[in-house]
Amino acid sequence: MLFLLAWEIAALLANLPQLFPTPVDVLSALYALLIAPGPAGLPWAGELWGNTLISLWRVLVGFAIAAVSGILLGVAIGWWRNARDLLEPIIELLRPIPPLAWIPLAMLWFGLGFTPAVFLIWLGAFFPILLNTVLGMESTPKKLVEVAKTLGASSGQILFKVCVPFAAPSIMAGLRIGIGIGWMCLVAAELTGSNSGLGYMIMYYYSTMEAAKTVAGMLMIGIVGFLMFTALKKMEDNLLFWRVQS
Repeated sequence: MLFLLAWEIAALLANLPQLFPTPVDVLSALYALLIAPGPAGLPWAGELWGNTLISLWRVLVGFAIAAVSGILLGVAIGWWRNARDLLEPIIELLRPIPPLAWIPLAMLWFGLGFTPAVFLIWLGAFFPILLNTVLGMESTPKKLVEVAKTLGASSGQILFKVCVPFAAPSIMAGLRIGIGIGWMCLVAAELTGSNSGLGYMIMYYYSTMEAAKTVAGMLMIGIVGFLMFTALKKMEDNLLFWRVQS
C-alpha cells in the first residue's frame, strides 16, 4: 500500500502521463485491455487474456520439452561416467551463451511466431534443469548405494529407487528456476520475433507511447510468473511430502 501511494505521488509530481503513469492510469489501462478484442484466433478472450494465453501456451510447451530433456540427460550424466565425459564439454561450451543471443539464429531457422519462441524457452529452461538434476544425482550418498547393493538391489533398482528419489528435491529446484528463466526468455523473444503474446503487446504499446498499457502488460507478466512459481512449489510440496522439514 505504501508502495502504491509513493508511486501515485511520484507520478503526479512528474506530471508526465505518457511516460510515467499513475496506478489509477494502469488500472484503467488493464480494464481497457480486458474489454478490447483479443488477438487473431482468440477474439473472445480480450486483448490482455488472449495474449496471456498465447504466451502461456508457448512457455508450457517449451518448458515441458526442457523438463523432459533436461531430466533425462541429467540422470544419464549423473549415472553413467561415459555420458558425462562425452557430453560435459559440449554442455559447458553452450551453457554460457545467453538465450537471447540465439534470437537471430532462431529467427533464421524457424522464422517468426510459435517455433522460435518455444526454442528460446527450451534453451532458457534446459540448463538449470539439467545441472540441478546432475547435482542431485551426484549428491546421492555412497552409503545408500552400498546398502542397496548389500541388500541385493539391481543397478536399475538403485537408479530409480535410490538415486532418482534422492535427487528429486534438486530436480524440483531446477524446474522452478527453469520456468522462471523460460518465462523471461519468452517475453524477450516476443519483443522481437512475434505478432502476439505479452511481449509483443508491451512492445506495441511502447511504440505508440501508451505507457499505462505497457506497465499493465508488465504487471500481467509478473503476476503470471508468480503464479507459475507458486504452482510448481505447491506441486513440489505434494510430490515430496516425505522430506524431513527442518
